[in-house]
Amino acid sequence: MFPDFTLEHISLDEVSLRVRHGGTGPAVLLIHGHPRTHTTWHRLAPLLAQEYTVVCPDLRGYGQSSKPPTDGRHETYSKRRMAADCLRLMTALGHETFHVVGHDRGGYVATRLALDHPRAVTHLTALDIVPIAEALERCDADFATRWWHWFFRAQPHPGPETIIGSNLSLWYQDTAEQMGEESWRDLQNALSDPRTIHAMCEDYRAGLGVDNEHDLADRRAGRRVQCPTLAVWGEESDLPDLYDDITGIWQSWADGPVTGRSVKSGHHLAEDAPGELARLLRAAWAACA
Repeated sequence: MFPDFTLEHISLDEVSLRVRHGGTGPAVLLIHGHPRTHTTWHRLAPLLAQEYTVVCPDLRGYGQSSKPPTDGRHETYSKRRMAADCLRLMTALGHETFHVVGHDRGGYVATRLALDHPRAVTHLTALDIVPIAEALERCDADFATRWWHWFFRAQPHPGPETIIGSNLSLWYQDTAEQMGEESWRDLQNALSDPRTIHAMCEDYRAGLGVDNEHDLADRRAGRRVQCPTLAVWGEESDLPDLYDDITGIWQSWADGPVTGRSVKSGHHLAEDAPGELARLLRAAWAACA
């Protein structure tokens, strides 16, 4: 995986992040979602590295990055805290400005990066999500049925952790064929650590609480994404069934131009359709260069 990339652990203020980076050109930060590690990008990153410097970290709590102790409000695993990690990481690697691409939970981190640090983020790409506040406000029986895991994993510790840890193969059925053998093995290694399961549940607890509060506070204050925004979703994922106007939802969160595109894919776009996704990203970034 990741030919000619460097793999290292970089110590920041609160955490150490495992990160893989390579390529030359403008910087691009790729942020994975649940339950993946940075290796989810192994098919996309080499394509982008032909023209860009690509940085792929494990978020705090995930993969081989630090798993700091939580707090009563779950702010340790808030998207604001994760976004701050990512900003420090990019600064440590010498990148003051960068494109950011986030998938799933990583999409919420990427959105928070764009909202909290507009001078750093030059382009936001959100893969197969809408903002957390939008998802919760629009929650109905269909959403609750499809995405019930949001509410299960957010239940108090140690209930979800105990149930998930008792049968990992039931909860995480991704295959080596789908992910790639090395990426799948990396995920299995991460999931074998009970601290990872706990941190991932904390991510969801933060999502229903402090992350939603941050989104709503931004809306009240009129803070919006300033950079060009690209929303991409899989045609075979849940998102187009849940929302009639995904692009319109994102436009309500952005002052910069917003583009929406679908690709022939399930939820894991970078694994299912890396070539098409790479073409979309290059075109979007070229248009705003």
